[in-house]
Amino acid sequence: MCHGANVAFADLSAAGTITSGSVMVPCPWFSEAAEMARANSSLDLGVHLTLTAEKLHYRWSPLIGSSPTSGLVDDDGYMWRDVASARRNADPSAAFEEMQAQMERAFASGFDVTHIDAHMGGVLAPEFCGEYLRLADRYAIPALMTVSLSAYGPNSHLAGVTESQFAEFVQEASRIGVPLVNRVLETDFSRPLSRRISPETYKTMFAEVASGDHNGWYFAALHPNAPGEVEVIEPDHSHVRTDEYLIFGDSAYSEWVRSGAIRTATMRSMRDEMRSARQRS
Repeated sequence: MCHGANVAFADLSAAGTITSGSVMVPCPWFSEAAEMARANSSLDLGVHLTLTAEKLHYRWSPLIGSSPTSGLVDDDGYMWRDVASARRNADPSAAFEEMQAQMERAFASGFDVTHIDAHMGGVLAPEFCGEYLRLADRYAIPALMTVSLSAYGPNSHLAGVTESQFAEFVQEASRIGVPLVNRVLETDFSRPLSRRISPETYKTMFAEVASGDHNGWYFAALHPNAPGEVEVIEPDHSHVRTDEYLIFGDSAYSEWVRSGAIRTATMRSMRDEMRSARQRS
C-alpha cells in the first residue's frame, strides 16, 4: 500500500516471519514493491486485487481510468471507500477490466506473481467473485478462497452476502483446482492504543490453529508497516500496523517460528502445486 509496508515486507521476509505478501497495484508505491521483487526473486509477492480506496487522503483511482460510467469511482474520481458502494455502483464488466489491468501491470513489471487475494474482501462479493476466479484460472495461480464465508475472517465488508451465494464460488474454485483455505485470520484493527500486545498474542493465535485440523491450511492476513508515514495515512490504526512490524521483527519471535512451533508455507509453493495438479489432470 505504501513505502512503509514495502519496507516491512522486505525486512520480515528476510527474517522468515512472513512467507508472502500482496501488492496493491493502483497505489503510488507499487513500483517500489515491483522493483524489490525483481531484484530479489526469493520474495513471494502476489496481487491484492483492489476496487476500493478507503483512506481519508491517501487515495487511488482505477488503472482503466476514472470514467463515471464504469461505476468504479466516487464523485472525486477515486475508488469507492467501502465495498458496499462498489457493489452497488460498479459495472461488473468494468470491475473485471480493472482487475485484469491490475494483473497485466503486475506481470509487465517483471516479477513472479504467486497468487491473488482481495482488498477488503471486495472481489469476493457475488458481483465480482466469478471474474476473480476467472483470473485465477486464466493465469493458473491460487486465489484466496475459504471453505465458507464464515471462515473468511475479514468478512464484515461483505454484509448481506449469504453462505449459499458464496458456496457457488467455492464449488467453482474447487472445479478449477484453486486450493481452499480452512480459515483466514486477520490483524485485530479494533485494538486501542491503550491495549498493548506482545509476540505472545500471535503465538496464541497460531497455537489455537495448530491444535485444530491439521489437514488443511490457514491464511494469516497481517499488516505490518514500518513507521514514518502510516501515522498520517491511517492515524486511527497505525499503531496496530507498526506494532506488528516490531513484533514480527523481534528476534525471539523469529526464533520461535524457526523452531518449528508452526509449519509455514509459501504462496509460490501453493501455486506450483496447483499448476502441477492441473497438468496431471
